Amino acid sequence: MPPEERQLLLDDRALARTLHRMAQDILRQTPDPTLLVLIGVQRRGVELAARLAGEARAQSGAEVPRGALDITLYRDDLEVVGPRPLVGPTHLPVDLDGRHAWIVDDVLFTGRTVRAALDELVDFGRPARIGLAVLVDRGGRELPIQADVVGETVPTGSHDRVEVFVKELDGRDAVEVVRGAKVGV
Repeated sequence: MPPEERQLLLDDRALARTLHRMAQDILRQTPDPTLLVLIGVQRRGVELAARLAGEARAQSGAEVPRGALDITLYRDDLEVVGPRPLVGPTHLPVDLDGRHAWIVDDVLFTGRTVRAALDELVDFGRPARIGLAVLVDRGGRELPIQADVVGETVPTGSHDRVEVFVKELDGRDAVEVVRGAKVGV
């Protein structure tokens, strides 16, 4: 197998511009911003949801509640995770009934994470609408799931990986595509 090759997809400035545009798209698809709630999928989706909430507040003037979903126990491959999975917090700041709930994730690939997020989200209420916003759509779907708002689309192969870095967790903002990544990494 050839060595890994890293390609910068978004630097910090491009990431900020992308999130600004994504917030505009979310607001365009949400008739009443006071009904909007952004829910990030643990881990990096939570930080992205926080930034999108700030952008949406700046653009609309409405305070945008945000929450976090840990989909670990809703995964269809839980046996692969191991006998004692590390489960993070799920926090929803408002009642979801009648709201426009947006699931926010960093990378959309097979669709299995989104399926798990949908399963968990409906256990907490019945939103008027559920939207999906992803920073990067890398193709390769195994389920019929499509994002409503996409920051960047980058076709990748099965041996590629998309890595999202956020300042809050990684000390920098960037998105990189790793071509020829080792399987399971």
